[in-house]
Amino acid sequence: MSVPPGSIIVSDWHRCPDSREFFSKILHKKRRRKFGLLEAPMMPPQMNVDLVRYKVFLSGKTGVGKSALAARLAGLDLPKMHYETTGIETTVVFWPVRLKESGRVLFFRFELWDCGESAMRRFDHMLLSCKEKVDAILFLFSFTDRGSFDDLTNQISRITEPSDRVVKLVVGTKFDLFMHTDVTESDVTHFQEVWGLPVFRVGGDI
Repeated sequence: MSVPPGSIIVSDWHRCPDSREFFSKILHKKRRRKFGLLEAPMMPPQMNVDLVRYKVFLSGKTGVGKSALAARLAGLDLPKMHYETTGIETTVVFWPVRLKESGRVLFFRFELWDCGESAMRRFDHMLLSCKEKVDAILFLFSFTDRGSFDDLTNQISRITEPSDRVVKLVVGTKFDLFMHTDVTESDVTHFQEVWGLPVFRVGGDI
């Protein structure tokens, strides 16, 4: 059976009163809890919720904001100063959703993998580890760094194969710093037309 286009989840469910009990499992004092690789929200037996797992690899040149994006998505504090990731860092994000048709509640578990550019060049096995059983790859560039945008084609060609069955998305960071942008909207439009990949823009509070 074909699925009609559009989201299969209720996009604004997190604002609904009946979502509060589920979101309380990922919050502590109105802030997001930090979960380790082996941790999960504590659910009471009467809450019959299935867990859906996704592994997501964040790829991009040094300084584009991979670690900052992972921290934002996890609701964690941003690093106060930039440093290059020395190896592989993983960030676990839980998020409850309600399906439109059935009304069923699921918990998404996103495992975000971020690897420093220098470490990946030195140790071949790191890229293999990041790609192993990956469900999606986010290719990052910074709107304030033209070189990171020009490197996208190299990243996509080097990391993926045409036969790969993974979701591929492009994320442009620091979009709020439009006064210092090195990448124009026409550049982004042309890239999307050539590669057929959506480009998401983030900046500030995302």
